[in-house]
Amino acid sequence: MAEVAYVNASRVYPGSPPVRAVDELGLDVADGEFLVLVGPSGSGKSTALRMLAGLEDVDEGSITIGGNDVTHTPPKARDIAMVFQSYALYPHMTVAENMGFALKLRKTPKQQIREKVTEAAKMLDLEKYLDRKPKALSGGQRQRVAMGRAIVREPSVFLMDEPLSNLDAKLRVETRANIAALQKRLGTTTIYVTHDQVEAMTMGHRVAVLKDGLLQQCASPRELYENPANAFVAGFIGSPAMNLKTVPLSGEGAVLDGHTIPVPRGATDGLDKVTFGVRPEALELTSSSEDGLDMTVELVEELGADALVHGTIDVGGSPERFVVRTDGRTPPALGQRVRVALRDAGEVHLFHPETGARLAA
Repeated sequence: MAEVAYVNASRVYPGSPPVRAVDELGLDVADGEFLVLVGPSGSGKSTALRMLAGLEDVDEGSITIGGNDVTHTPPKARDIAMVFQSYALYPHMTVAENMGFALKLRKTPKQQIREKVTEAAKMLDLEKYLDRKPKALSGGQRQRVAMGRAIVREPSVFLMDEPLSNLDAKLRVETRANIAALQKRLGTTTIYVTHDQVEAMTMGHRVAVLKDGLLQQCASPRELYENPANAFVAGFIGSPAMNLKTVPLSGEGAVLDGHTIPVPRGATDGLDKVTFGVRPEALELTSSSEDGLDMTVELVEELGADALVHGTIDVGGSPERFVVRTDGRTPPALGQRVRVALRDAGEVHLFHPETGARLAA
């Protein structure tokens, strides 16, 4: 079994004041789970991964793998394999030699190395490239070689640190599907770091969102999308991002463009304003002159079936940018004044204007 647990684990860099790159991270990863760590640059996600690998010290708390405390265990004794952003292939070795090098260091018999490399090459569609040097491969092929090098070791845990960031957009989509399918086939516990929330949402069984070294929420992609724990998660998860605006409150609800949008009673008691969130697909363009909010179109992104309409709506006397997802066949023109309505009042998310915490209905 290869469960992984961060038990209030912290990485603190000296300074004045000290920098808590990872701050009391508490996270359990089940055996065979694909967990994605996601967050903006500087959130601590790569540091957390390197702590698990033994490449960064754990200054407070502990880390366990398979129930064994590995906090002070050397990296080579942790039974993990890591795939980095840079492929880190040996240029003078062939693909087969690169993939089997770790086994060679272990003094594994040559026949066994050959069998394991061949098996991994079949999984990764690299069989015809085994005799080539890395310089003769594309970026995607090199990344698959790096994956194969990890696979042949048959580790308890795979660690992947932004392995797709050097690939072009089309190849990223293809490769992330391959990685997800491969992980499902192997059943190896995998922790994957990315700053790309689309990548996180399409690959992970669960996604852990970090900000400034602190865990914000860990849940399934659907749960993160539908029930974000705070305004940061709400704005970070989803593409395009949720519309988040701090708006004044009246006795009946949130006030936008002179219109009052009802909010659940009790959710905003004691507040005179609230951070109001609504996703672009929860808004629609309407022809009704009575219903909806006035928006001036400033940008239209035509995406084929859909179009993203960017515009401004009056909030508390000042124009605020909103995004609406609409039918791509009949998008409005730049500069046009349109009416925007909420599809369903149940699609509204409310957060505390100061702490950002989700407000219960």
